Amino acid sequence: MELALLYSGGKDSSLAALILDRFYDVTLVTAHFGVTEEFENARNAADALGFPFDTVELDREVAEEAVDRMIEDGYPRNGIQRVHEHALEVVADRDVIAVADGTRRDDRVPTVSRATAQSLEDRHGIDYLSPLAGFGRGAVDRLVEQELDVETGPSEEIARADYEGELRAIIRERGGDEAVEAVFPDHDQTIVRGLA
Repeated sequence: MELALLYSGGKDSSLAALILDRFYDVTLVTAHFGVTEEFENARNAADALGFPFDTVELDREVAEEAVDRMIEDGYPRNGIQRVHEHALEVVADRDVIAVADGTRRDDRVPTVSRATAQSLEDRHGIDYLSPLAGFGRGAVDRLVEQELDVETGPSEEIARADYEGELRAIIRERGGDEAVEAVFPDHDQTIVRGLA
């Protein structure tokens, strides 16, 4: 059974891939806007884990809308949420039986509500899976420590392939580093280098 997993190359989506691999033919899919080549970081992580990898290009207009919202809000949550929902829609159009992501129970963003998941399933005739939905950060961190080789560091320094990198680039184009700092709080990101 073919499954497309939205993949950033980070610990959560990598752990989700390991969990789903027992039941599905998992392809790791990085959604991007064509703003940067950061998706190559996810390709490297997928290769290190031995999973097939692909990309989908998202609508640049969605990125611009998301950036507008993030600048207006002074915080990234609603913009990243918009991008994630768009990415799920695009990936759901693939020839797969299921789509999945690495969202956790305690994620602030992105999240997928029950109504959003059911709507996605009904409109596209696929299953939506969130294998980490029952896991909190502590449980994920313990499993990741046991299973994956992960590099962790400040978001602006870790080479990864999540939506944030391209959204930061668009904001930087518009208003420089100060504009990026006004929207994104300091936080750490991860990139997977391989199995533990």
